[in-house]
Amino acid sequence: MSGRDTLGALLADVRACRLCAAHLPDGPRPVIQAARSSRLLIVGQAPGRKVHASGMPFDDASGNRLRGWLGIDRETFYDAQRIAIVSMGFCFPGSSRNGDLPPRPECARTWHPRIMPMLKHVQLTLAIGQYAQAGLLGTRCGANLTDTVSAWREHLANGLLPLPHPSPRNQAWLKHNPWFEAELLPILRREVAQALDMPSRH
Repeated sequence: MSGRDTLGALLADVRACRLCAAHLPDGPRPVIQAARSSRLLIVGQAPGRKVHASGMPFDDASGNRLRGWLGIDRETFYDAQRIAIVSMGFCFPGSSRNGDLPPRPECARTWHPRIMPMLKHVQLTLAIGQYAQAGLLGTRCGANLTDTVSAWREHLANGLLPLPHPSPRNQAWLKHNPWFEAELLPILRREVAQALDMPSRH
C-alpha cells in the first residue's frame, strides 16, 4: 500500500467514525480535509451546524472571515493538495445557550496522533481558537486567548500562528484588540502566501 493510499484509507476511517454518536444531537458527520502534499494546516474547534449540513469545513460566516484573513479564495481554501483542515473535533457537538458546545475530547485523542505524522509537507500551522491552541500548544498557551495570540511571534518561530476564532461572536474581541488586524494580519497573509508558494495579498 502506498503512502497516499494509507492516508486515503485513514480519512475514510475518520469519515466513517461513530465513536461519539451517542453524544451528538445531530448525529455524526465527520468533516476533514487533508492530503499528504498539504502545505498549510488549519486546526479549528469543531464544525458548526451549517458545516454539519454541507459537509465542507468553514462553509459559513466564520469561513468567509477566515478566508479574508488569510487572503485566499474558496478554490484555494478547499484544495486539499495545498491546505489541510484537521480540527479538534470533526463532528458538530451541538449547541448551548452560549453557542456551540466544545469539541468532543475523544476525537483529537483518537485521530490526531494518526493523521498529523502523515502531513510531512506542512510549512505553517494555524491554531484557531482556544481549543485548538490548548490542543497544540499545551503548557505554552497564555493565561487566556488574548495572551496566547499576543505571543504570536514566539509561536511563529516554531511554525505556528495562534488566531482568534473568526466567528461573528468574536466581533467584540476584534474591536478591543485592533493590533490583531493592524499587526498580525499582514504577517499572517505573508506567511500563508509563503507556505502555499503564491503571491502575497496585503
